[in-house]
Amino acid sequence: MKRDYLKKATLTAKSDASEVHETVKGILDDIEAGGDAKALEYAEKFDKYEGNVLLTPEEIEAACAQVSDKLKADIQFAHDNVRRFAEAQKATVSDVEMEIVPGFIAGQKAIPVDAAGCYAPGGRYSHIASAIMTVTTAKVAGCRHITACSPPRPGVGVAPAIVYAAHISGADKIMAMGGVQGVAAMTFGLFGLPKANILVGPGNQFVAEAKRILFGRVGIDMIAGPTDSLILADKTADAHIVATDLVSQAEHGYNSPVWLVTDDRDLAEKVMELVPGLIEDLPELNRDNAFAAWRDYAEVILCQDREEMAACSDEYAPEHLTVQAEDLDWWLKTLTCYGSLFLGEETTVSYGDKATGTNHVLPTSGAASYTGGLSVHKYMKIVTWQRATREGSKRVAEATARISRLEGMEGHARAADVRLAKYFPGENFDLSADD
Repeated sequence: MKRDYLKKATLTAKSDASEVHETVKGILDDIEAGGDAKALEYAEKFDKYEGNVLLTPEEIEAACAQVSDKLKADIQFAHDNVRRFAEAQKATVSDVEMEIVPGFIAGQKAIPVDAAGCYAPGGRYSHIASAIMTVTTAKVAGCRHITACSPPRPGVGVAPAIVYAAHISGADKIMAMGGVQGVAAMTFGLFGLPKANILVGPGNQFVAEAKRILFGRVGIDMIAGPTDSLILADKTADAHIVATDLVSQAEHGYNSPVWLVTDDRDLAEKVMELVPGLIEDLPELNRDNAFAAWRDYAEVILCQDREEMAACSDEYAPEHLTVQAEDLDWWLKTLTCYGSLFLGEETTVSYGDKATGTNHVLPTSGAASYTGGLSVHKYMKIVTWQRATREGSKRVAEATARISRLEGMEGHARAADVRLAKYFPGENFDLSADD
């Protein structure tokens, strides 16, 4: 049986690829040449904010005081979960030392990057959780300096809850600057900040393009597109919950794809019946996003069986993947391409987005086929080292000389030759290439 598309997307993320490259490149070039003053010009133009760029301790304290005790407790709860999960991740990476051959030692070290720049969106939505996810993991990794950056609102500044989240998560500096200018300030080390070694966190298409352009000059978490979510559901799934979960992710943006893959036609038709009403019940801004995303980007796919469902899901390689079906262990064992997996009705992408501890900065647009999301490991460099006794280097030097000559790299060969000649005078070695 071929897959039956009960609902087919009319657009894809690529359909909306805006011509932003030249705009972003121009802003980056201007700010690199003009420094602090030029960054402030763009901040005034786009952020419409003229307050302090780097929040003072007094401003941080005042912002934190505006956050209710109830919200502080929720932010602290989420922070603690993210921190504990990041600590568990860090424990999976250890320094290694082994004797390759007698007398020749090689090793591995995990070294945190020096400075991290963490972006937390604050425009359409105030992404409190992004501040927690990015700053906390950088702190656990051991970064020496962490800058949290978020767009200020005119006359208000950075959302107080974002300030509080970044502060308790361990940010060394909190910067009130958004968009390309914020990314540029962290990259170029403006306003007295250290130059960032890595840029992380979600953002709009301009932020994403700035990170893409700067990649190589600095590290980034990933090249991101619109957020996407896929639900695998069988006849045991609750149609209302499935529909609610689809809508909850569609509200991210007008171009955020959501997909339902099922082997039960009745379930699919019921979900499609329920979604419009659930969208209509949302607040206006959320409703407009979800309506456009469902209309233009959503798909409902009917498969023959669970094997075909799993294969379909792996082809899409979704950022978020939910399973509401029987035999969850089978799905966990079988599925291979996703940013984060949510098994069973009792959990949902919203939990992972906000509070469970797993990171919500995840690969989009099919990138989950080759990479995972943000983790403590992204902030760490896995480097190697070696040392040897003279006797231990003997066999390695012989092999190096011969392989190098076979490759035509005589200079490499001679670096081995001179050591053999110095350490083992009078010994005869056959160091010629032999192909």
